[in-house]
Order: sequence, then structure tokens, then C-alpha cells
Amino acid sequence: MINAGDTAWVLASAALVMLMTPGLAFFYGGMVRSKSVLNMLMMNFMALAVVSVIWMLYGFSLSFGDDAFGGVVGGLDHVGLADTWGKVAGFAATTVDPPVPWPGPDGIPVLSFVMFQLMFAVITPALISGAIADRTKFWSWVVFLVLWATIVYFPVAHWVFSFDGFMGENAAGGWIANKLKALDFAGGTAVHINAGAAGLALAFVLGKRQGWPKEPMRPHNVPLVLLGASLLWFGWYGFNAGSALSAGDLAAVAFTNTTVATAAAVLGWIIVEQFRDGKPTTLGAASGAVAGLVAVTPACGYVSPLGATAIGVIAGVVCSLAVKLKYRLGFDDSLDVVAVHLFGGLVGTLLIGLFGTTSVNSLSANGLFYGGGLTQLGRQAVAAFSVMGYSFVATLIIGLAIKYTIGFRVDTEDELAGIDEAEHAESGYELSGLLRGGSGLGSHSAQELTKIPATAGKEG
Repeated sequence: MINAGDTAWVLASAALVMLMTPGLAFFYGGMVRSKSVLNMLMMNFMALAVVSVIWMLYGFSLSFGDDAFGGVVGGLDHVGLADTWGKVAGFAATTVDPPVPWPGPDGIPVLSFVMFQLMFAVITPALISGAIADRTKFWSWVVFLVLWATIVYFPVAHWVFSFDGFMGENAAGGWIANKLKALDFAGGTAVHINAGAAGLALAFVLGKRQGWPKEPMRPHNVPLVLLGASLLWFGWYGFNAGSALSAGDLAAVAFTNTTVATAAAVLGWIIVEQFRDGKPTTLGAASGAVAGLVAVTPACGYVSPLGATAIGVIAGVVCSLAVKLKYRLGFDDSLDVVAVHLFGGLVGTLLIGLFGTTSVNSLSANGLFYGGGLTQLGRQAVAAFSVMGYSFVATLIIGLAIKYTIGFRVDTEDELAGIDEAEHAESGYELSGLLRGGSGLGSHSAQELTKIPATAGKEG
């Protein structure tokens, strides 16, 4: 009953997706100021710790347990991961047609699927952290992780990812997957639109950073940003190709589409920068790559490589232009979570209704450009805006509850002095050795440093 090759692929993909959260931490960490880098790394790292525990306790059950309330949320049949080990997931034992692609008569262990989906649950709230960088209390963030995952992510994951029959012949799933029949291969709605809408809500709750937008708040380490983006791109192959849940043709299609869409989005973003600002930037290239990855996520198993390329270009252009919205509308989304994840997720989810084709995946639907009319586009729109609306309103309520109870934002003095020192009693970079003849300056003393001419090191 168990396909060893598919099981190995799903477990390897889970490990790749796990790497995305540290990659995101570096991507975000390089974009903040040096006095906030540790806090940003910790916010992402804690998502891995906190969500993993509550996923085991009840998160998987609420997401993939037998439906408990009209396609809205799963039941409590898998609390503590009960009835998961020694079990097989798949459609081999069902008498109904599989609603999602499956390779044949074999399945995979339920626990391999549990771990794969855990990594999605981890990175989704971590994405939100970029919207509120530089000003968030650490322990308030931990409380937010528990509440948001429980109230927002787990139900939405049930809507989108839980298919009838996957966890057992009579197991019922979520309304978007089974009743609406909107397509989302790897999480454009449940992950990116969900996180982007939540980031927008929290940006309103916490307010603007001190000095924004008058003071320049440039990234303190652009090489770190590019490293993080590269790790994200690498891990995203597990995110997208792994969602085939089999080591077969569909995984190869998703892998290919992920590559070409991301590359096209990089070009789309930096071309916009060239025309708008006169220079293509490294930060823009890294952001464009993430925008392409976001947009192709829901579509990678339903469109051709040409369609994926078009989605990537459109996402790169749209997300680059969307960055300016925060200045026009006056909300401080510190690291452009709204522009990249909300807009990127909307682009990819909606464009399935144009570029989707059954020639790639028989369980896809032909979009407008393949003779399918506007039916699928309408389904995609209902799914996208339902998730966006629910996430925004629920996050706003959660954020306000935290703000007016334990407080969500650090004091002004701590924000100005540096949130790393205030929240963690650490700094990201130890520079005191510079004045003590430390590493990098050989035997120079502080007195000798004052004698070095300003032109030193510029000769030649």
C-alpha cells in the first residue's frame, strides 16, 4: 500500500520547505536595520518552534480531520496526531474518483503528509512578520502565532487543502476544495493571500515606525537578502513540486513552472525599476524572485511552462508597482508583505482562470485562453477574496485584542535605541573590538587608528 519513492519525495520536500523559514529569516533580516536583525530572525525562528507544537496537538486535526462544520473546519479526530502512525493517506482505498492527482494504487504514510503540511503551517505566519518589522514585542508575537494559526490558518488550510476521501473513504474536507472547486496547487490562497491580508491588518494595528516615511530605512545587509531569496527559491521546489505528493510527471511540471516563472518575475521587476528609477537593484531582483515564486505557487500544477512564464512576468511587474501603494495609502508595511504576497498571490490565483489547461493536468480546468470561458476565473476570484476577507478581519480582531491587553508594540525609546537590545539583550554585530584592536585591524590600537590618513586604502 505504500509507495517508497513517493514517500521519500514527500519527506525530502518537507525538509526543503522547512529550509524556507530560515531562508525567509535571512531575506527579511537583511532588509531591516542592523539594530533589528536579531528580532526579525527570532520572529521567524519562533514560528518553527511554536507552530510545530500546536500542529501536533490539534492543528493537523483542525486542518485535515474529518469535516466538523460544513466545510469550515476539521474535527478533533487527530488530536495529538492520534490515528496517524501506521496509516496510509491517498485515494487507493476510496470508491470515488480522486479529486487531486495521485500516481496509482499506492499511497504514502499519513505522517509523511503531516510533516509536509506542517512546514506550510510554519512559514505562513512567519511571512506576516515582515509587515511589522522593527517594532514588535517578542512575547506578543509568540501569543499572536498561537492565536492566528488556530483561528485563521488551520480553518483556511481545511478549506483549501482538505479533499474529500484523502484521509479515509468517508472523510469530508473543506468547501473551497470540494464545493467551490477552485484550484490552488500549493497555497496561493491558504499561504500567500492569507499572510498578505494578515500583514495588512497588523500594519494598521501597530501603526507606522518612528520616522517613517521621512527617514530612510535602508536594508542593512543586501547580500544577506540575496542569500535568503536564494534559499527560498531552492526550498520552493519542495513547496511546489512536493505538492504533487508523488515523484512523477506532475512534480516535474511543477518544478519546471516554478523555475521559469521565478526567472521571468526577476526580469519583470528589474525592468520596471529601470524605467521607473533608472537603475536595476539587487534588492529588486531578490524581491522579484520571491514575487514570481508566490504567483506560480497556486498555478504550477495547472498551467504550461509558457503560461507560468506569463504569470511570472505579470507578477514581477504588478508586485513592483504595488510597493508604492503603502506610500500613497499611508500604511507602513515594513518589508512589502502586502505588495509581494497579497498581490502576488492574487495574480497567481486569478490567472489560473486564464492560463489553466487540462493538457497539463486532467484535473485542472481550461481557462479563458484555452476555451474554458470565465467559469473557473469566477471560482478563483471567490476563493481568493473569501480568504483575503476572512484573514484581514480575523487578524484585525486578534491584533487589537493583543494590543489592548498585553500590548503589541515596543516602547518608543526601545524602538529608537534598538529592538534587539530591548527585547533580547543582544546585538546582531559585535563591533566593540574595532576600538580595542580586535579582529580585522591587526595590531592597530585606538590611538594608532586616529593617525591613519583618510585616503588610506584608496591608492591605486
